[in-house]
Amino acid sequence: MPQADTRCLFFTGKGGVGKTSLACATAWRLAEAGRRVLLVSTDPASNLDEVLETPLSGDPTPVTAVPGLSALNIDPEAAAAAYRERMVGPYRGVLPEAALRSMEEQFSGSCTVEIAAFDAFAALLAGQGAAAGFDHVVFDTAPTGHTLRLLSLPSAWSGFLQDNRSGTSCLGPLSGLAAQRALYAQALAALTNPTLTTLVLVARPDTAALREAERTRHELADLGVRSLALALNGLLQVPGPDAVAQAMAARQQAALAAMPAGLAALPRSETGFIPRGLVGLAALRAFLHPVAQVESVTAAEPVDMPGGLGPLLAEIEAGGHGLVMTMGKGGVGKTTVAAALAVALARRGHPVLLSTTDPAAHLEGALGAAVPGLQVQRIDPAAEVARYRAAVMDRAGAGLDAAARALLDEDLRSPCTEEIAVFHAFAATVAQAQGRFVVLDTAPTGHTILLMDAAEAYHREVLRNQGELPEAVRQLLPRLRDPAYTRVLIVTLPEATPVHEAEHLQHELRRAGIEPFAWVINQSLLASGTADAVLADRAAREAPFIAQVLQRAARRTALLPWQCEAPVGADALAALAAR
Repeated sequence: MPQADTRCLFFTGKGGVGKTSLACATAWRLAEAGRRVLLVSTDPASNLDEVLETPLSGDPTPVTAVPGLSALNIDPEAAAAAYRERMVGPYRGVLPEAALRSMEEQFSGSCTVEIAAFDAFAALLAGQGAAAGFDHVVFDTAPTGHTLRLLSLPSAWSGFLQDNRSGTSCLGPLSGLAAQRALYAQALAALTNPTLTTLVLVARPDTAALREAERTRHELADLGVRSLALALNGLLQVPGPDAVAQAMAARQQAALAAMPAGLAALPRSETGFIPRGLVGLAALRAFLHPVAQVESVTAAEPVDMPGGLGPLLAEIEAGGHGLVMTMGKGGVGKTTVAAALAVALARRGHPVLLSTTDPAAHLEGALGAAVPGLQVQRIDPAAEVARYRAAVMDRAGAGLDAAARALLDEDLRSPCTEEIAVFHAFAATVAQAQGRFVVLDTAPTGHTILLMDAAEAYHREVLRNQGELPEAVRQLLPRLRDPAYTRVLIVTLPEATPVHEAEHLQHELRRAGIEPFAWVINQSLLASGTADAVLADRAAREAPFIAQVLQRAARRTALLPWQCEAPVGADALAALAAR
């Protein structure tokens, strides 16, 4: 477990690597040492409540089982509501109702959600507000792509406020933002000060997670963050003769042997494979104090085992075209499932576009060589911002004089522009499913829910004023709600947190009028047939979660066993889809 003792500790990494578990265990260790510790989740799909068995809000809540430890969730929507009221409240009773409604509408978009959540994060990082009085603030972050975006904002907003001369932004007058200038500067100073902040890169010993950690190391260096540590989680110790255990250990050792030199040089901690997982206070206590062992499970409860992806593939193919979206918690295998379906459809003679909204996705790595009939793309935020900025300048700036064009260009350099540009690219990608199959691998749950909320907000804007918006944006939400056009596959693992998060995702999709097509339970050790004592212990614990999905969650379900041979390359992916 990481031993860093700076005031601020960040845990980040690819989805599913154990960031929350290690963040909670580290915060508990510091509290036991007599420190006052605040544990903060910046993940829109946080499960801190479940892990700590404590209902949390946006204010510090004591964890009664651990004296000295408090926790909170940064709730983007609640932060946005508070930010809106802070901006609009002073004008109530002063301006007419129509003007107030116009202001509230201006602060109702995804930009407001981002800046409001960032304000809350920046205050905690700077040691203000809820963080005042604590010796340590431990941040359990969203999966890497979303976290890098969050960590880049202190610099981005500070630079924008410093350079902006127009007095306006996509959030309206800059007076509200400029008041935060000192806060953003303090946050940036804390983030880049190695005596105040340590960032722990959490990774499992597999190639994808280590590749993501290395990419993150470089991007953090570009942001000026250099106090880093590596936490390797889930190492399998000396396996027995079981084929599944041998394959897992061999895959781990090969990944570690190929670890980039810069990553290998970081201070490192290692955590072994834990059959029970680290959800709940008893499990965390047993991890920190191994004498308090938790009884092993020796036999799985009987459960009906669903089939593989084959029936889902046949039903999708029967539509002739359309959008297939894989969604779920980070690290559950969304990219693999998306790539498998895309390859299978292309090999059956269909034109297919495979794309991703996940900044951390590696589609090319999953596919290997090119596949005839399959086009692969990534929605690249930098490229989309450049394209969006050029389009707006051509359209809105055509009739402006030089000074006005300069002000428009300045406004388009706001960090909020990235959110709008990526959203437009997402809508354009969805539109391409009118004449072929589009398979879209989405970002982890929290970021995807925010994307769905943005779709609904844009749709309301279209209905209100029929403004000048691209046709793809106008049609986005109706297409996502059309079960003949869009099929959403919720991908999960047979474990507590991924299943509970998937249930929350399904609820949010239904709230937006989008009905999931199927669930995919991935990487099941129970379905693998392993006889290794440690892995069989974990496998037995999967049974109630598989039963929960079948009984309470899914209309259609596919179950995929843990693969001794990693499903990498077109042949392996096609075989996975045909199961």
